[in-house]
Amino acid sequence: MGDLSSAFAAISSVDVDPDGDWSLPGWLYTDPEYYAKEVEEVIRPSWQIVCHANDIPASGDYRTLDYLGESVLAIRGDDGQIRAFTNVCRHRAMRLVEGPSGCTKKLICPYHAWAFETDGRLTGVPMKSDYPALKMEDNGLHPVSVEIWRGFVFVRLVDKGFPSVAEMMAPFEDEVAPYRFEEMQRISDVRLRPRAVNWKNVGDNYSDNLHIPVAHDGLTRIFAKSYEISAHGWADRMKGDLVEKPSANFWERFYQAHLPEVPHLSETAQRRWLYYKLWPNIAFDIYADQIDFMQWIPTGPTSCVLREMAYALPDDRREMKLARYANWRINRVVNQEDTWLIERVQQGMASGTYGAGPIGRSEVCLRSFARKIRAIFPEARLHKAPPAGWSKR
Repeated sequence: MGDLSSAFAAISSVDVDPDGDWSLPGWLYTDPEYYAKEVEEVIRPSWQIVCHANDIPASGDYRTLDYLGESVLAIRGDDGQIRAFTNVCRHRAMRLVEGPSGCTKKLICPYHAWAFETDGRLTGVPMKSDYPALKMEDNGLHPVSVEIWRGFVFVRLVDKGFPSVAEMMAPFEDEVAPYRFEEMQRISDVRLRPRAVNWKNVGDNYSDNLHIPVAHDGLTRIFAKSYEISAHGWADRMKGDLVEKPSANFWERFYQAHLPEVPHLSETAQRRWLYYKLWPNIAFDIYADQIDFMQWIPTGPTSCVLREMAYALPDDRREMKLARYANWRINRVVNQEDTWLIERVQQGMASGTYGAGPIGRSEVCLRSFARKIRAIFPEARLHKAPPAGWSKR
């Protein structure tokens, strides 16, 4: 495996990948040894979304994100600032809070009642004089890096050189700004959907343009030939524009006809479904009526969990509520179709007959992702897995 800092420089400065006409090989989607390295070098140093700042509006409000064996707590302090910590008491490693959300004036450990402030400071220890090695100032909660981008709260476990969310989304700021993300409120709770696939298969499928007319009849009916993809450094952009021709499907036709006007959006944005995928495993689905975020969190070499929430600007119009329901009905079918596809791709990745597949020039998002993986892991250029123990040599 190459040095990570030099790999990032290569990703940023080199547009030509000598293996760019090939997909990532199948063994990267099944191999436990590679998975362990990928978790350390790709997922742990990457930004993961926890919630929106409006989900934790008051002092002491918190939301949690559990992944890669860690539990991360994003909490608003008494000073109004949002911070993040690992959800671990510094005494005996007890989890301080349970569940996805809550509110507290202090974080009190349920094991021995050590008390932490909302800014992470340790301020209360029963029988404090009984601990010869204890230094209160050195035993506050372990901090986790936080970035707030347009109201959304992101964390990462390791600071290791990947760009910020703002840097990844910089090419799209003018397009995103009119949607007023900062003002949005959650309209659905967290949905967790386990999938028996490697996390990369979810992301590959999300950015894949060629399967849309083959596998998604509904999207083809409402987009016709307007679906486009493009790769922009550390983020991909996809979009489809709703056509005027009424769909043969009831909910698609209902959405086409009854989506209400959103005054602050342009005429183009009113009829556009817009998608962004951020490195390496986060996506925003942006519609005139709402936005969804989705992240595909690895749980093993051949498993992951999809974590989703939906947000929207406050709008009590009956037609808007119906449009959001129609949107959900349409995308529920799309999600079912995609699940069927990626599960069978995952099965194929395990075949000893598969190495790597030729990749088309138009598959720019897949090419962009594969180039980054190969820059970080030179072994990813091998069409077949190297002998066991390669990561330690």
